[in-house]
Amino acid sequence: MRMLLADDHDLFRESVSAMVGADGGIVVVSVAGVQTALDSLAQQSFDLVLLDYQMPGMDGLEGLKKIRAAAPTVPVAVMSGTIRRDLAQEALACGAVGFVPKTLGIKALIAAIKRMATGEIFAPMSMLEDPPPPNAVLEDLTRREREVLEGICDGKSNKEIARDLDVQEVTIKLHVKTLARKLGARNRTHAAMIARNAGMIRP
Repeated sequence: MRMLLADDHDLFRESVSAMVGADGGIVVVSVAGVQTALDSLAQQSFDLVLLDYQMPGMDGLEGLKKIRAAAPTVPVAVMSGTIRRDLAQEALACGAVGFVPKTLGIKALIAAIKRMATGEIFAPMSMLEDPPPPNAVLEDLTRREREVLEGICDGKSNKEIARDLDVQEVTIKLHVKTLARKLGARNRTHAAMIARNAGMIRP
């Protein structure tokens, strides 16, 4: 069988490709982003696509949707170092055939790959953590991250928030990226919703 592996971490991608190829007899084509995965799908046929959740172009699970639209008959799974139950459930709801924790051992990974290639659902819920309560997540934010989040909740652009805080716009972009990771937010709107649900920001 042939698998397309998309992950932006070179060492992880190369290691998984080598081990899966050697121990599982699986031909692995590896790329570093969603766009290069789309290019590969347009040129070659695969039995499974395995996508890293946090690589360039994924934009939450939008990348998964793009891959599925481009190759609707090919099983697509999501792999992540963030092993949250709600994220796995959302990925499956978006049509993924599996949610693979990066902590999975190589033999278990190979077995999972072969199962998912047949369309079988793989999601080891016993390994997945429940998401932390929103209040606990918000308490982990720095003062500046909270200020940026407040600006997002007010509907301000990165440029406007940067002006208010007297910093460069690129600095705000980095804070927004960190906020999305810490909150498990898909986008700015989702981040604002999490903050409001936690009572941090008044509607």
